Amino acid sequence: MKRLILLLASHGLALFAGFAAGIYVLPILTAPDAPSAEQARQRVGNAMFTGRFSRDLKDSDALHWGEGTLQVSAHAIALEGRVAPGPDYRLYLSPTFIETEAEFKRLKPTLVHVGHVRTFDNFVVDVPPDIDPAQYTTAIVWCETFGQFITAAKYR
Repeated sequence: MKRLILLLASHGLALFAGFAAGIYVLPILTAPDAPSAEQARQRVGNAMFTGRFSRDLKDSDALHWGEGTLQVSAHAIALEGRVAPGPDYRLYLSPTFIETEAEFKRLKPTLVHVGHVRTFDNFVVDVPPDIDPAQYTTAIVWCETFGQFITAAKYR
């Protein structure tokens, strides 16, 4: 009986580890090709604002981070840099700077969802016509599936 419990526990642990690894690796394997820095700049055009993602935010850690330069125009937002790979990333705009999961959750009703972040080395997210980035100050990358803060950049 003890051996059966040990076998079930070890196989269950292996199954859980494989499932967790799959959740982490699948977005990397299925991500479209990332735009080059030049392609990102071209899609943004004349940026109205720039900001910087940095790894040293309060809720950034080894698995949840971003780094690089953010370019913001009326029709696109682009990152020349990287974000930690993960599933279901979304780009939000905020009227105030946010750097923690708790702040994000508290202020989510005041935020606007811009779109999905589908690449991890550079990204471009088109801004819907009904959103004016000049009305906000900060861009946030958030993992919707797990409710995790990834990174933020104050751009104005």
